[in-house]
Amino acid sequence: MSFFSSSELHLSSHPRPPTLRQRAGLSTALLTLTLAVGCTRPPAVSVGSPTPSAPPAQPAQPAANPTSFALRGEIVGVVTDKRVLLVHHEEIPNYMPAMTMEFKIGEADISVFKEGQRITATMVDEKNGDFRLEGIRLLDPVKDSIVSAAARDLKEDTFVRGKAVYREIGEVVPRFALFDQDGNVFRIDHLRGRRVILNFIFTRCPIATMCPAATARMIALQRRALEQKVPDLHLVSISLDPTYDTPPVLKGYAAARGIDTRTFSFLTGPESAVRDLLTQFGVIAEKSDNLWKHTLATLLIDRDGKIAHRVDGSTWEPDEFLRRL
Repeated sequence: MSFFSSSELHLSSHPRPPTLRQRAGLSTALLTLTLAVGCTRPPAVSVGSPTPSAPPAQPAQPAANPTSFALRGEIVGVVTDKRVLLVHHEEIPNYMPAMTMEFKIGEADISVFKEGQRITATMVDEKNGDFRLEGIRLLDPVKDSIVSAAARDLKEDTFVRGKAVYREIGEVVPRFALFDQDGNVFRIDHLRGRRVILNFIFTRCPIATMCPAATARMIALQRRALEQKVPDLHLVSISLDPTYDTPPVLKGYAAARGIDTRTFSFLTGPESAVRDLLTQFGVIAEKSDNLWKHTLATLLIDRDGKIAHRVDGSTWEPDEFLRRL
């Protein structure tokens, strides 16, 4: 297992040198990263359901014995108690003809799925007679086109900013649109007039001091803010692993933790949009040998959409943000 050196992090992820404060924050995060980070994941593909004109999602690389294939089809039945979907899928070239099959769905929230929905997913043949679907995305041409257009605009913004791509404290956050845990389009502009706490996590992170700790602090902050009647606050966690963390998975992740998603949104979307946001917010996340290597940052965005405060790492306390709110 290999990890970033601080020089590699500067060269690969920051278009401009970070400030002394940021370097100090990254050093702390990287110490944790060097000791503990690295999570298996399939290669990244675009999420949020590609538009009809977009190429189909590429299959994830199999781990050990299972074999993975891209799948597109229609849900024809839902077996809630067994967490199984009955799907009539299109032909999978060089593997199997079109047919109706049962699929396990892993960690996705099964309440999301209904008969008649069109989906794309990665089908995993577990070689024991069972098949599993990962990265399930519900196809909605209207929503997909909105998010895809926003991703193109964000890509252009990242390119135009060039060496100034990193958003400093005091700058307005980039405009973006992603999918929330319910599969609805989430526009950051719609939160103008509210304060926002934003970070990046992924649901399969097994390192207790990384994403799980960051989510626990966000939950505590949400509850403390409610107790203290802090007005106009919304929390946002963007998945840095959009291939796996589709809306049904994010919905299940939030439900398992008892999170009130009325004021705490979990977002996912096209791979390119997530990468551009990581770049503009100065968060490092890269895949190497099926391992995720990443840093953490939590940002406070004011009512005008400007970055007001930033903390690197996952050791911040809710009171730190509550005082600023």
